[in-house]
Amino acid sequence: MQYKDYYKILGVARDASADDIKRAYRKLARKYHPDVSKEADAEARFKEINEANEVLKDPQKRAEYDALGSGWHAGDEFRPPPGFGQRGTRREYEFSPEEAARFSDFFSSIFGGGSEAFRAGFGDIGDDVTGRRGMDQNATIQITLEDAHHGATRQLRLEVPEIDAKGRIQSRARTLNVRIPAGVTAGRQIRLAGQGSPGPGGKNGDLYLEIEIAPHPIYRSEGKDLHMKLPISPWEAALGATVAVPTLDGSVNLKIPTGSQSGQRLRLKGRGLPGKPAGDIYVQLEIVNPPTNSDADRGAYRDLAARFEAFNPRAKLGAKS
Repeated sequence: MQYKDYYKILGVARDASADDIKRAYRKLARKYHPDVSKEADAEARFKEINEANEVLKDPQKRAEYDALGSGWHAGDEFRPPPGFGQRGTRREYEFSPEEAARFSDFFSSIFGGGSEAFRAGFGDIGDDVTGRRGMDQNATIQITLEDAHHGATRQLRLEVPEIDAKGRIQSRARTLNVRIPAGVTAGRQIRLAGQGSPGPGGKNGDLYLEIEIAPHPIYRSEGKDLHMKLPISPWEAALGATVAVPTLDGSVNLKIPTGSQSGQRLRLKGRGLPGKPAGDIYVQLEIVNPPTNSDADRGAYRDLAARFEAFNPRAKLGAKS
């Protein structure tokens, strides 16, 4: 069974308002209605759009769907976590056979109305679920590269489901203080025990935060290694030099070898993100020519051209001039 991203189907953000969802649904419904649409997949798309709207227009269904977390992607193989969809709340969703036929197995796995084969696999809606553990949640937290290097504490605001006194799922805003360990890399997950969905009479699930590192003006990160471009002058490349290079711990000196070329890579060992071992910084040289704003500037270049008249930078391409 494949996971369905209802937000992607309607083309709205996860924090879209009810009005945003209504507008998006009406626009798509007009485009793909089988009676008027000329699209080849109109009927299937119309059914998919209606299913997404059925969930997102209803605050309770939307909260239960959001409880799956934001780490899923459309087309992912989906199997409900243990205890999910068996929480008593499914008793409130009643569908006629005609209505149930409109919905996918994915929809039925969350809200009921599925086939007997589905119920046999995941339990009947009348099962006793007292004491079941709550569902784990997934979310993404974006941090800076400096946070990843030094460690930090950041606030995260989440809309999380909770079960009220009547067994219904309600959405509630929560703010968590999250400790970011030094040396964390993009894609790593941080587990917050007991911060997931509540269980009916059982322990809460866990919250898994996936680290996303925001773009940096100087560095590009790959795991614990950092990559950067370092501008140098033609004479620094030709004659060699020692230049200051910025790192996340302050500037360090880097020796530019005599006769360096654009694109050449140098390494600053252990200057990347901390760890055992620490990452490195890879510096790619980029020769930058000074401007020619005056006759004297242009004259200097003409003198250089005359001095190296026999030099052909395109010799390897077979060019003769």
